[in-house]
Amino acid sequence: MGEINVYGIYIPILLVQAIIAYVLFKLLSPLIDRLVMKGWIALPSIFNLCFYMVLLLFVHWLFIWL
Repeated sequence: MGEINVYGIYIPILLVQAIIAYVLFKLLSPLIDRLVMKGWIALPSIFNLCFYMVLLLFVHWLFIWL
């Protein structure tokens, strides 16, 4: 993967990707909350974890291909 050197401090690329995925998760979570309130999602905590992991995979894929 690699790291970014910011004024002598090495920041892992995975940390940057995780932060971007978390921001996306927080932006999309009101939409997911609506589905939870309607009862379409049975186990919301597990769904949220899986949803974050999918977003992290998507951001990682974007970093590789772009």
